Amino acid sequence: MKLAVVGTGYVGLVAGVCFAESGNDVICVDVNQEKVERLRGGEMPIFEPNLDRLFERNREEERLRFTSDLGEAVAFADIIFLALPTPQGEGGEADLSFVLKACEDIARLVPADDYKVIVTKSTVPVGTADKIRQVLEAHAVGEFDVVSNPEFLREGVAVDDFMKPERVVIGTDSERAERLMHDLYHPFLLSGNPLLVMDNRSAEVTKYAANAMLALRISFMNDIANLCEQCGADVDRVRLGVGLDSRIGKRFLFAGIGYGGSCFPKDVQALVATGREYDAPQRLLEATEAINYDQKRRIVPRVLEHFGGDVAGKKFALWGLSFKPNTDDMREAPSLTIIEELTAHGATICAYDPEATAATKRMIGDKIEYSKRHYEALEGADALIIATEWNKFREPDFVYMKELLKNAVIFDGRNLYELDSMREHGFVYYSVGRPIVK
Repeated sequence: MKLAVVGTGYVGLVAGVCFAESGNDVICVDVNQEKVERLRGGEMPIFEPNLDRLFERNREEERLRFTSDLGEAVAFADIIFLALPTPQGEGGEADLSFVLKACEDIARLVPADDYKVIVTKSTVPVGTADKIRQVLEAHAVGEFDVVSNPEFLREGVAVDDFMKPERVVIGTDSERAERLMHDLYHPFLLSGNPLLVMDNRSAEVTKYAANAMLALRISFMNDIANLCEQCGADVDRVRLGVGLDSRIGKRFLFAGIGYGGSCFPKDVQALVATGREYDAPQRLLEATEAINYDQKRRIVPRVLEHFGGDVAGKKFALWGLSFKPNTDDMREAPSLTIIEELTAHGATICAYDPEATAATKRMIGDKIEYSKRHYEALEGADALIIATEWNKFREPDFVYMKELLKNAVIFDGRNLYELDSMREHGFVYYSVGRPIVK
């Protein structure tokens, strides 16, 4: 099929590359001409495992092209995917101005005898498809159908998620559009996973509800972890006891220092805003958001308490910057909260991250020091703080770490290490929802 993807952010690039990998001809559109030129030259602007390999192969085989000319893309494609930003408004609601402006521009470019399917791949609030139809009807001379096709990609494994989806959700009331979308996704569903067809509004709510449920599970477990700290229980044992219940399951029950990224924070707030709009308050999600806000701030009070309330002039090593491993995404990363609060107390920080250093520098500049190696960041530090659970942090050389650190103290926001192991190696070890090792 001939596809256009409008927007070359995270979702747009993954979608464009993976659709091309399955044999489609794809043209990706971005208004940023400089970015388009970099993409044409083979430069991948994001880090996502395996995406660069597929990007290069499909670019070389000319199934994947890039342009800043929307007219070129509209003339080329049968199906046009919208993968545009939907930033938060002041009340948490999603700003649809980029999406609706693109639809207006697309409508003006389609001739009277042509038919296009407009697909929302961006995460959009309920009712967006209706607004898109209104824009198209006001400006279009050609024929259109509007489809809601939310993405369920996890950063770090997005290629696998796209190529082998657990489910594909299609929101449409058009049999013609449904057939096209079924044909497009057929190669991705050969293992038997379902394509679910529903109305647009149900598809739009499905995306928000899925992310909100996952965020809720994280915040629930973090609240339980805080209880465990106060009553002397071990949240890891609680997690196992709870997760083995088939009605609950094991996933997204790990305690830590909160969720971040581009999806969970924004989507929870947007669904809360939608609840206010429709007079259906989302009280669980309001609590989810409040818990996550507090959880990001739990490490620094423990650091202050350990050092007698004064960390001015002290140096801390920080392992991990990105909001999760296998990505360079810094949006809403808990590490940023730790950096902000510790530096406000006069501390210095030397951080290491395998992929997110450049992205962090773009956000906060030289507010902290950056190390090229994780052990190097420990040299002369008063303690180590772990903010991201990269695999290379899971089995370190603890003997060497003690030699490098000024004090054998670890504040672990991701519960990477066993308590007995920390005792054996002589560390003072603070984790989340578990007893302190002293």
